[in-house]
Amino acid sequence: MSDTHVVTNQVPALEDHNPATSPVLTEAIVREGGEWGLDEIATLGALSGTAQAQRWGELADRNRPVLHTHDRTGHRIDEVEFDPAYHELMRTAITHGLHAAPWADDRPGAHVIRAAKTSVWTPEPGHICPISMTYAVVPALRHNPELSAVYEPLLTSRVYDPELTVPTAKAGITAGMSMTEKQGGSDVRAGTTAAVPNGDGSYSLTGHKWFTSAPMCDIFLVLAQAPGGLSCFLLPRVLPDGTRNRMNLVRLKDKLGNHANASSEVEYDGATAWLVGDEGRGVPTIIEMVNLTRLDCALGSATSMRTGLARAVHHATHRKAFGEYLIDQPLMRNVLADLAVEAEAATMVAFRMAGATDRAVRGDERESLLRRIGLAAAKYWVCKRSTGHAAEAMECLGGNGYVEDSGMPRLYREAPLMGIWEGSGNVSALDTLRAMATRPDSVDVLFDELAQAAGADARLDAHIAQLKPQLGDLETIAFRGRKVAEDICLAMQGALLVRHGHPAVADAFLATRLDRRWGGAYGTMPAGLDVAPILERALVKG
Repeated sequence: MSDTHVVTNQVPALEDHNPATSPVLTEAIVREGGEWGLDEIATLGALSGTAQAQRWGELADRNRPVLHTHDRTGHRIDEVEFDPAYHELMRTAITHGLHAAPWADDRPGAHVIRAAKTSVWTPEPGHICPISMTYAVVPALRHNPELSAVYEPLLTSRVYDPELTVPTAKAGITAGMSMTEKQGGSDVRAGTTAAVPNGDGSYSLTGHKWFTSAPMCDIFLVLAQAPGGLSCFLLPRVLPDGTRNRMNLVRLKDKLGNHANASSEVEYDGATAWLVGDEGRGVPTIIEMVNLTRLDCALGSATSMRTGLARAVHHATHRKAFGEYLIDQPLMRNVLADLAVEAEAATMVAFRMAGATDRAVRGDERESLLRRIGLAAAKYWVCKRSTGHAAEAMECLGGNGYVEDSGMPRLYREAPLMGIWEGSGNVSALDTLRAMATRPDSVDVLFDELAQAAGADARLDAHIAQLKPQLGDLETIAFRGRKVAEDICLAMQGALLVRHGHPAVADAFLATRLDRRWGGAYGTMPAGLDVAPILERALVKG
């Protein structure tokens, strides 16, 4: 072989690693009550890092879903064809209980363990969309006990069956939701889809939905205007008599990322559906589903950060430049440590919200109030930080990171989705303010939570002290909504790090994010910080 083809200084593939070995993740799982699931989480994490699972992710992303509106004889079928790798991802996720399984498990920590499993199952994020909606649909569906009794056992089943048939004839089903319309977006009350009672307890829905993800799910929660106002309905893809419901798939969206997951426009042409909750109570009925998918947005962004960080550290550990490994060069250490601090803070607050969710669904009112205000703020800030984090992690790989083979472009394309899905930045910030207005006791609970870190660090104390008047200035608070949400999340992250985090990570976070000894980009942390243990915690392990 010619000397021109001798390959040196290239980085080995990141295979057979286990994302469940992340110290911040393991610590959060134990702290929030999920210690009993560590072995299950580690098993799934080991599978996630295999070459086979990574290959599934590549194929599912590369071979996008294909919509077939009609069969060869002209009959409507409205089916979406997926690459077989997509079904392998779905089957693995459901077998391991990433969907609605916690609702059938009474043990404290079940929802935390489910959150952790979604955080270590990283081959491809798009298929997590129907997994997340299947998880989130259960509490909303319980507003109709009769429907819940029929469908909840199928939603919590660990059997994946992609066949399009009568839901009750299957061993396991998935669920989606259909809310937004082209004239309204996040303003779901502006929807015009009409629901007409049929006289037998069912309704006929007619309208056009602008964005319905995962249209091959078995059942959907749909918002439509009933005689009593905006209401929530359960709509199956296949009716009990075996005929296809009149849910016509108009087209699949051509998205920036999230390619493995099909997102569609839907026309309901007299589709049959059943009321969930009371007429006119559509938003309150479906809001718990939205809250749970927002939790998955925060978890997804934190997962994205740890994934990008792992790839960046792996590259820097094996790549030399100017005679030294990148990981040993001071400026690269600054960048990687800064990315690690962001990922740890994001993970800690996301899992605090997962723990609050686990306790809230078991009747803990305090945790419910903390989740009400904390999740809105965390969804805003953690998801907002994800895109810049992915870009910086990609840059650590240089030109190799810009090539699809590295996996970084896919990570980068996916990163903005979490900030848009289930309410973009403004919606999340305004929801934080809405929590303060509708549940003022949630503010008291928030400050009670933060008070547990009082006196541990002057920088955190100063941030919390200025937060109180910031929340009290109601005259301009709507204009300042983003800053309010940001500062609430930073306060929660700082308090968690001071109480539970590694001292070096906590010190770096407080010096940069709160004390503002920081530049305008990652890698601008001040001198004097102890970055060695921060980088040690970020090293990829098998």
